[in-house]
Amino acid sequence: MRLFIAINLDGKTKAGICRVIDQLKPYALRGRFIPVDNLHLTLLFIGETNRVGDIKGAMEGLRSPAFKMVVGGLGSFPRSGGDVFWLRVKAERLAQIHRQLRDSLVERGFNLESRAYKPHLTLGRELVFTRDLDIFSLVPQEHLEMAVEKVSLMKSERIDGRMKYTEVYSVSLEEAET
Repeated sequence: MRLFIAINLDGKTKAGICRVIDQLKPYALRGRFIPVDNLHLTLLFIGETNRVGDIKGAMEGLRSPAFKMVVGGLGSFPRSGGDVFWLRVKAERLAQIHRQLRDSLVERGFNLESRAYKPHLTLGRELVFTRDLDIFSLVPQEHLEMAVEKVSLMKSERIDGRMKYTEVYSVSLEEAET
């Protein structure tokens, strides 16, 4: 199975992200926007493995209170075939959760990528927009806030030519500190 650990988004947050995607689409000459059902925040990409029990064990050791994250602000990763566009995600806890999960999985023998974690919500890939257009000025600086109460193990598979992400397992975060 091709697996990753993620934070799934609530309906309100997905709706806000879809508004941003809808603002960008008319100006895209080519590329692929993420379908609403696939919108999520990746914490760790694991890749192909059948070691679900070891991943569940790492997730069960996660210690973090529930928290709020803020989504907003358009960014991009330049690529030769078209850029990856994304929205910024802000929450101090994300780096701590990422580090806990990563360390636990590495201790269990998983080989994970070592680049720095930069939380973001991908809007689309291989996107090329109309020339001489400041795409960043089109997107309002709306910020969405979402409560994060669980972390999910997700399976990625291609079904009828489309990517589908399915929750395999989840752990609840502790009640938020008051």
